Formats: sequence, C-alpha cells, structure tokens
Amino acid sequence: TLESISDNIFSKHTFPDGISGEADIFIYPGYSFKLVDTLITNFHAPRSTVLLLAAAFTGDTLLRQAYQEALENDYSFLSYGDSMLIL
Repeated sequence: TLESISDNIFSKHTFPDGISGEADIFIYPGYSFKLVDTLITNFHAPRSTVLLLAAAFTGDTLLRQAYQEALENDYSFLSYGDSMLIL
C-alpha cells in the first residue's frame, strides 16, 4: 500500500530509484496514518488482515456501523462484492 511504502522509505531515510522492494509493517487499529486520508475497500471477511486495515483507518465504531448497514441491506461481501469509500 502507499502507506507501507511511505513508512518503509521514511523510516529508513533511503529513497529508492524505483518502486519495488519489501515492506515490513502490519497496519492494525492504533496505527497512525501519515499519508493516506481516503480509503476505497470492499466488505471483508471476519478476522482478515484487510479488515484490520479498514478498522485502523475508520475506527471500530464506524466500521461496525458500516457492516451492520451492509448486513441489513443485503450488500455483497468479499472481493467481488460491494465497496465503500471512507473519507
């Protein structure tokens, strides 16, 4: 993700010639986003890492409300399901 690239570059104070390499961060609730202020994502499976990323971005309460809305209105979940724009 853009956030992991940013964190990886700035924490090591090195600037690569190209955009390739590895990132070793795990984004979960409590993570402080430095660069990203908008997220487009799907409705994810329980206990998945991408669900943790979304929770880190929105906070637990707002994400639970979004999932409750999705369940009540028969939204589709997972990779080919509905998406949400989080501002």
